[in-house]
Amino acid sequence: MTASLTSLSTRGFAVLGRISMYRLTLLALGVLAGIALLLSFAGLAGPAWYELLATTVVLVLVAAAVDAAAQRLLHLPWRLESSLITAGILLFVLRPAADPVGLAGIAIAGAAAAISKYLLAWRGRHVFNPAAVGATVLTLLAALTGGYALGGSSWWVGSPLFGPIVLLMGVVVLWRTEKLRVIALFWVVGLAAGVIAVATAYRQQGVEVDVWSLVWQQLWSSPLLFLGAFMLSEPLTLPPRRWQQMVVAAVVGVLVGWAPLFGAFPVGLGQERAVLVGNLIAFAFAVRTAVRLVYQGTARVTPSIDELTFRAERGFSFTAGQFLELDVPHRHPDARGTRREFSIASAPEDLPIVRIAFRRGSQSTYKKALAAVRPGTALAVTGVWGDFVLPRHEDSPLLMVAAGIGVTPFVSHLRHLTATDRRRDILVVYVASEASELAFRDDLAAAGVRVIVFTRDRPAELPAGWEWAQGVRLDAEGLARTVPDIARRHAYVSGPAKLIADLTPALERARSITTDAFSGY
Repeated sequence: MTASLTSLSTRGFAVLGRISMYRLTLLALGVLAGIALLLSFAGLAGPAWYELLATTVVLVLVAAAVDAAAQRLLHLPWRLESSLITAGILLFVLRPAADPVGLAGIAIAGAAAAISKYLLAWRGRHVFNPAAVGATVLTLLAALTGGYALGGSSWWVGSPLFGPIVLLMGVVVLWRTEKLRVIALFWVVGLAAGVIAVATAYRQQGVEVDVWSLVWQQLWSSPLLFLGAFMLSEPLTLPPRRWQQMVVAAVVGVLVGWAPLFGAFPVGLGQERAVLVGNLIAFAFAVRTAVRLVYQGTARVTPSIDELTFRAERGFSFTAGQFLELDVPHRHPDARGTRREFSIASAPEDLPIVRIAFRRGSQSTYKKALAAVRPGTALAVTGVWGDFVLPRHEDSPLLMVAAGIGVTPFVSHLRHLTATDRRRDILVVYVASEASELAFRDDLAAAGVRVIVFTRDRPAELPAGWEWAQGVRLDAEGLARTVPDIARRHAYVSGPAKLIADLTPALERARSITTDAFSGY
């Protein structure tokens, strides 16, 4: 069952990975906005169509203008997608308006959201979800001044009419960002906490409780779905490890479902404030700073693969097997945008030197821009994430299956083990198009691990402990025949999503499966 889910997940990721998570989020919000406008024209949505249009225009203009001014002042590249995503989220959180006072409140929220990225930040990294900040500022301002005509958060998207659409769009986005399990936990916890809170309140008032009606109401008539899919899931305000993300999701789920009040203040915790609490917990888990990597140079490791070397300026840390997101600003980016994820090929012990692998070939705008980077150029790392790390118990036998450039996280693992003089029972299955494309041979050989090579042609020379699979094709049957003791090993697989999906029938016999699917760049 686990293997089947892994196969389905990786195949879906292979399709969705063709577009950047930021572009996909923006498209999903655009679809929701378009549907909302159509329903409003038909008189089925809460806000009037002219309120939706006026609110959208004000949010886009204000968020984009503030972002552009701040980024120009700080000498940062302008990120229009970021501005549009913030505006799109606020459209569904705030109460739409068309009157001057209401639009002034909308503008305040949009400006506060954009400014928070730069003022409520730690060494270049924003701490809080911008949309949650904008909604909170407007709500608190209206409550403290009594100017309720300014508006505030209303979460009008939380209705049975939008619930199924939000769920569908949210699942697509979360599938692409690989946060579906994390947000599913938030949804379950938030739903349970909400049902318990409302049922308790009803019982205290002597009202008969229909649990299933409460479940239906909490699921479709609350902000739960939208908040999880489009706000809590923001990668930059989540901690790097999945277990940490699960803790944040559970805590925010309890706060959203419970919705506690504090004293006589006219504003309760609120959904967006619950997100801010989660952001603080995430910040406490991993105090991360904006990191710039200075490009040092490139080394050719195979006819089609280069290793890029950088020097981290400050505050960069990672665990072997994790990946970074590298930003290469350039004009007219394609659908994948200006950011890509790369597994780190160096070991933590190599810092401040950081290495990634780069495959030449496709002519994406990002790849052209990265190839044009000159030594001494500083590039921003927007985050380090990932759970593709080895188990703590060093007596656990491991199987590492690498396809092509998917060998890079294993190189990080093996460099780390070599640097710390640790030995583990590791079998590496390495598949490449041909023998000349076997990258990082010296690093794998230095680790002293057994390596089985899958290539069409026979390698001329192989290090001690290496063997050629005799031209056997790497599929589920070939893997099972090559690794007869797979049942006792923890399996780690890195490479194209399709290959991972194809291997899952054999991998389901392993003690566990951990995958690192590459979507290409």
